[in-house]
Amino acid sequence: MLPGAALPGTLSAELRAELIAFRRDMHMHPELGNQEFRTTAALKARLELAGLAPRVLATGTGLVCDIGAAPADPGSGPARPVLALRADIDALPIPDTKIGCVYRSTVPDRAHACGHDMHTTVVLGAGLVLAELHRQGALPRPVRLIFQPAEEVLPGGAPDAIDSGVLEGVGRIIGVHCDPKVDAGRIGLRHGPITSACDRLEIALDGPGGHTARPHLTTDLVTAAARVATDVPTLVARRVDARSGLAVTWGRIESGHACNVVPQHAELSGTVRCLDLDAWRMAPDLVHAAIDEVASLYRAKSEINYIRGVPPVVNDPLVTELLHDAMAARRGTHSVEDTTQSLGGEDFSWYLERVPGAMARLGVRTPGDRVARDLHQGDFDADESAIDVGVELFTAAALLDASRF
Repeated sequence: MLPGAALPGTLSAELRAELIAFRRDMHMHPELGNQEFRTTAALKARLELAGLAPRVLATGTGLVCDIGAAPADPGSGPARPVLALRADIDALPIPDTKIGCVYRSTVPDRAHACGHDMHTTVVLGAGLVLAELHRQGALPRPVRLIFQPAEEVLPGGAPDAIDSGVLEGVGRIIGVHCDPKVDAGRIGLRHGPITSACDRLEIALDGPGGHTARPHLTTDLVTAAARVATDVPTLVARRVDARSGLAVTWGRIESGHACNVVPQHAELSGTVRCLDLDAWRMAPDLVHAAIDEVASLYRAKSEINYIRGVPPVVNDPLVTELLHDAMAARRGTHSVEDTTQSLGGEDFSWYLERVPGAMARLGVRTPGDRVARDLHQGDFDADESAIDVGVELFTAAALLDASRF
């Protein structure tokens, strides 16, 4: 039994302490995408201790676990649509630079600097509470826990999880993402797009090379690369509605080894980000065409590797309202704030290509702290009182869901 709560989903002191300890242990032992074996084993053991039957995903890491009605056989879905709660479990390949933190990462150049340890702990805690409610006959519909690997690895681990059947029978899906600009105790919500699409772009340009004294006799490859770098973003942006926010941004450009030699090879790499789902679907063709146009002007041969990342997370209006009402029911309407669309990518979007769902921003900033902090930085940390908030949000959503949809 989970000693207990005045309201369904309110954490007992014992479970709160356990979840904080779980989060800190996970924070100390970060694992990169598709290498989350220790994390998967820890989750599996705790869910089995609660009498549940988690299943490791086909990729070897990550878990799916049903609470309530389960399929009669692997090929059939539950009688009632499942509400899925999703967490991502992987870490980032950066060092943990926190000073004086007792649960700082013990793995060199690895850190939970994006809050996935918090996401995982919140879904685990909600699962334990909902499992107890189910044993009491108080869970009105089946719930599925999805602990997904490799969110940080393009195009994310979500497609593999979907291929493993995690959405079979799912009617809607919800998730959270830590936000260091929102106070702990609050969540941020937005109807429609809440993140952006993010793809990766790699270009190779080639020519015969030659002497810088006679660039007219060869392909002036450095100039060609420079024109690709400056002209392609403008060309692409002018071929879609400006409100789509389609942007090509370079992170690397390399060419040449001597001041008097026209090189034979140049490379550029960067990202393509987009606020709009339809424009994102058009982006590869637009980018290819723009690169070919510019490269051909300078007689450079181009080889383009356009790597699909993730589409925008587009929150379903009804599921967003469900999260709003769930949070308001637990902590009041003042605990919900509007949030803006981020230019970051999130592979939760792949689930929303299949089923309605929504993602909330989980406040993790200690109230009163006005130091500017961000994700993907080595000193990132979270106010652990946000664990209670996330568990309450998910459990309240599970209870409201059956009565409204």
